[in-house]
Amino acid sequence: MDIVEQFNAYRQRMNDKITDADNLILKRIFNLDTNAYSPGILDVKTKELIGLTCSLVLRCDDCVKYHLGKCKEVGLSTEQINEAMGVATLIGGTIVIPHLRRAFEYWEALEHA
Repeated sequence: MDIVEQFNAYRQRMNDKITDADNLILKRIFNLDTNAYSPGILDVKTKELIGLTCSLVLRCDDCVKYHLGKCKEVGLSTEQINEAMGVATLIGGTIVIPHLRRAFEYWEALEHA
């Protein structure tokens, strides 16, 4: 199983467990997250790039993988992704570089999936 399949399978399995917990607060957080990335004044591509860059700055590898997957789904190019990740690295500083490496690895896997 490649890194994309492994990540997606784990994420789905754990999200199912969270949903099965039937916790109102968690349901509302998940709903808010879904609605935040819906089309609005900003289009979905822009919102996903924002999610990706914030996730890199916050150094959340799972979030980076999730947003890279969504960026691929909505048709963003490698050049657009790389430019956004460059901005995120500038803002976050050199501490972001290990996460940037993993992001490049994951994007490469998405391109070959």
